[in-house]
Amino acid sequence: MELLTEDVVPEYAREVKAEARDFAEEHIAPNAEECFREGEYPWEILEAGQEAGLVAQDIPEELGGRGLDLVEMLAIAEEFYRADAGIALTLQLASFGAEMVYEYGSEEQREEYLRPVAAGDQITGLAVSEPDTGSDLAGMTTTAEKDGDEYVINGEKYWIGNGVEADWITAFVRTSEENDRYSNHSLIIVPTDAEGYEAEHIPEKMGMRASKQAHITFEDVRVPEENLVGYENGGFFMLADFFNHGRVVVGGHGLGMAAAAIEEAWEFVHEREAFGRNVNEFQAVQHGLADMRMEFEAARALNYRAAKKVRDGENAGLWAAMAKTKSTETATMCAEKGMQFHGGRSILADRRIARVYRDVRIPVIYEGANEIQRNLIYRQS
Repeated sequence: MELLTEDVVPEYAREVKAEARDFAEEHIAPNAEECFREGEYPWEILEAGQEAGLVAQDIPEELGGRGLDLVEMLAIAEEFYRADAGIALTLQLASFGAEMVYEYGSEEQREEYLRPVAAGDQITGLAVSEPDTGSDLAGMTTTAEKDGDEYVINGEKYWIGNGVEADWITAFVRTSEENDRYSNHSLIIVPTDAEGYEAEHIPEKMGMRASKQAHITFEDVRVPEENLVGYENGGFFMLADFFNHGRVVVGGHGLGMAAAAIEEAWEFVHEREAFGRNVNEFQAVQHGLADMRMEFEAARALNYRAAKKVRDGENAGLWAAMAKTKSTETATMCAEKGMQFHGGRSILADRRIARVYRDVRIPVIYEGANEIQRNLIYRQS
């Protein structure tokens, strides 16, 4: 069964989609079980992705990237996540937040920080969430106080991809205490070798174990004022725009995992016998597979439509929220049904369906929990 067909993908994005599929088949899928079991950061696969031109390549050509647009990044995401979500997340987080530095940063910041990422010489991260605050962007409490020509940063961040591994991160910090809670935060570039920056991996996750997240503490971390991205106290609105793009790509995470769940379930029920016949001959199973297929196709059509809308700035918040919610929840449904169809074998740790089942629980939360997305969908409708 071929699910991630190219017919819904714009013609210009099909070449990079094919590159991503070839890479996933050669580097991601064969290592998925081991990476999940070991829970180690897949440096070798990341380096292979950088060499293949499939990591951090949404950075524009003038800075050494390929200038891939949102539709192309979606096409890569669904292929990578079909092969394995944990490795895929590592590959896509290698340039997380770089888009904002390009969009709002100075020419000097772009040259100093983005060019090495595009070349595969550095990786970055985006530090937003905190130990007690997740989806409430305006409620983040890590502070950056001005002291002469420097910012002094204090506080904590949590769930930060590449917080340990990155060469630099973009931190979302409170720079004002005005009454308007949406104009109190800024984005500041922080080198991870700065004095007072400490990061450690958070306790092991149940899914996406090949991607590592960190607990970061800032204790009087000093960075020069020229590390401010864009303008002071404009961070919330920069981040909100960035997350519209990110949520479309997270929709691709869901599409890839949904495809993996359907493939596993389809193959299993056509080979497994029960009560004297193949499991696929039971009508309840057929109906379940039909539901999985319909929901997947609906999610994929919505996601590619949303990618074009967000790319072109057409009511981006609405379309991004719908794509992220529909695709990640479709993946959850498909994984749950796939587990049920596998019966007792579904709980074996080395089963692909079990790995997908664990992984799908994560994208419904990150990039803004789906309950928050429903708020956005309602308000912006």
